[in-house]
Amino acid sequence: MTTPRLIAAALVLSITGLSTAVAQQDPNYSSLMTFFVTSEPIGDGGNLGGLAGADAHCQRLAANVGAGQRTWRAYLSTQDRPGRPAVNARDRIGTGPWHNVRGELIARDVAHLHGDTLEQARLGNNVTKLSALTEKGLIVPGLGDFPSPRSRDWDYVRTTPYSNRHEILTGSQPDGTAYPPDTDYTCDNWTSNADPEDGSAPRQYGGEGRPNAQIGFTDRMGGSNGSWNSSHGTRGCSQHALVLTHGIGQLYCFAIN
Repeated sequence: MTTPRLIAAALVLSITGLSTAVAQQDPNYSSLMTFFVTSEPIGDGGNLGGLAGADAHCQRLAANVGAGQRTWRAYLSTQDRPGRPAVNARDRIGTGPWHNVRGELIARDVAHLHGDTLEQARLGNNVTKLSALTEKGLIVPGLGDFPSPRSRDWDYVRTTPYSNRHEILTGSQPDGTAYPPDTDYTCDNWTSNADPEDGSAPRQYGGEGRPNAQIGFTDRMGGSNGSWNSSHGTRGCSQHALVLTHGIGQLYCFAIN
């Protein structure tokens, strides 16, 4: 069983760049990688430039580490809008299997990733703190790592790479499908950086009149259920609002080929 001490030690190695150095020294690592968490956000809150902008972000980061020969897609759903049907995250990421930068299996296929059957749900996928690595081979700092009273301040977090940033934008329900269109769970289909007009962002998750995005956790810790892809909403869609619940706008990226 992995102990908290071992996890902390691994995180320290990751933050200092040692794991990146190991990955870059392995000539096979980029050819094995078909899954990663983005090492950086686009930086405009929930405005990702739509699905196309999010996909381009995944593609750019993959190319930076030598994996640009694959076609990358962001794990994001969009909601039904007039003339634009909903898109399910699970339907846009290929068929698998997917491996991280170290070649570790994340999931065999879409059903395994989402636990579609009772047996698959019991076994679970391998999206965990130690396996949901960035394209650089880094662990995403999570709940309880290097705590700071400023961990909800974007001006601090943006220059502090070891701050808690374990929330990943998905806009998805647990089975990887889109939400109904009545409440915004996708920052207006990843085109908005708006926050609630009534000033409720510091106090309440999304809801009617409160733009937000559904998130999951890389470390499976926090929120209502610790889900990797669907735990709770953010408190708005601006970059500053995302940090209030310990996210910076990172994405899951999957290769479709």
